Amino acid sequence: MRTVLIHVPDDVEMSDYDFSMMLAAKLYEDQKLSSGQAAQMVGLSKKAFIELVGKYDVSVLSTSISDLHSDIANA
Repeated sequence: MRTVLIHVPDDVEMSDYDFSMMLAAKLYEDQKLSSGQAAQMVGLSKKAFIELVGKYDVSVLSTSISDLHSDIANA
């Protein structure tokens, strides 16, 4: 795992946790990270990440037809 240093202006009123969670949620939404990878990025269990990601306007339910068919096949 790598570490990235980001300079955030002082007037951005957001905790480090919220900033990390927002970034992890966006990377998950864009399918750059799996839910497990995103959870690890913020130090949460996969279950906790899935429960909290909705607060960042990210759905754990896919809108892709192929993903939905795959989910049904694997149910």
